[in-house]
Amino acid sequence: MKGFRYLKDVVTLDLDRSACIGCGRCGEVCPHHVFRIADRKASIVDRDACMECGACASNCPVVAISVEAGVGCAIGLFNEWLRERKLYKPKEC
Repeated sequence: MKGFRYLKDVVTLDLDRSACIGCGRCGEVCPHHVFRIADRKASIVDRDACMECGACASNCPVVAISVEAGVGCAIGLFNEWLRERKLYKPKEC
């Protein structure tokens, strides 16, 4: 799913760098490489690439990351990707 971008400046992702221990789990689980570890701390390098899946927050051992996972953004991206490839048809009401 290369090239997908979230809406500019609306993602709920937040990182408390003072709580971060630099373990790198956030970077390991993030599908869009939103995080980078430098000087024993994580930083957000591409906030608008975040699809709010929640993998980073779920895997942070010190709860330094928060994100409102499951608010529809990730599923919206997946559905649009599938729709473009004619692999998904939304249910009709």
